[in-house]
Amino acid sequence: MSVPLDPVVPLLAGLLDLPFREGYVRSIVFVSLYVSVLAVTLSTLVSIPVAVAIGFTEFPGKRLLKSVINTGMGFPSVVVGLLVLFAVSNRGPLGALNLVFTKEAMVMSQFVLATPPITAISLAAVAGVDDGVRDAARALGGTRLDVALVVLKEARYGIATAVLAGFGRAISEVGSVLIVGGNITGSDGISKTRTLTTAIQLEARQGQYETAMVLGAVLVALVLTVNAVVIRLGDQGVRR
Repeated sequence: MSVPLDPVVPLLAGLLDLPFREGYVRSIVFVSLYVSVLAVTLSTLVSIPVAVAIGFTEFPGKRLLKSVINTGMGFPSVVVGLLVLFAVSNRGPLGALNLVFTKEAMVMSQFVLATPPITAISLAAVAGVDDGVRDAARALGGTRLDVALVVLKEARYGIATAVLAGFGRAISEVGSVLIVGGNITGSDGISKTRTLTTAIQLEARQGQYETAMVLGAVLVALVLTVNAVVIRLGDQGVRR
């Protein structure tokens, strides 16, 4: 029994004849990766030392600080976008830098969004390291820095998970990047501040569902690739 091809042919034709200008997809992928990777890298450089400092120090208000960090994981992204937009606007403290509707403003927004999950999960990973590891490092004459490095080595897989969580939140963000970035493309169709997520939203609102689905597939492929690379590196570290 043959399968009717009438419904299939238009769908395939639509997928093969998407309204992409040359370089359009490449440009929005570049903007997405540039903004998210830079924001997560900066966030990681801040979050891990903060997590180690909190994990190794006892001080009044430590439990409250951890609660604030955990609460930040669910902070509304549109509010973050508004705060960053105010900061870079003409009336804001960073107005002289002319960062409104730029990739740099988007990096700032995603930095704020990625920092709480990276800090919170890294802190949990550091706190989850067995006390015997710290005691052994101290017994061998290790300094405070040596003990911290040993703990970080033991917690590296959890920290990798934290970075992945931050990257996932950053690259999947829509609201804040729309507010601070403006979803802008040039007259040639090349992205200036348009990301994969904002492009998907735009195409879906215009009824271009096939285009949105293809862009969604590209986004999922990027996330899976980054996750696979980080997990692979973590597994190699564990085997060593």
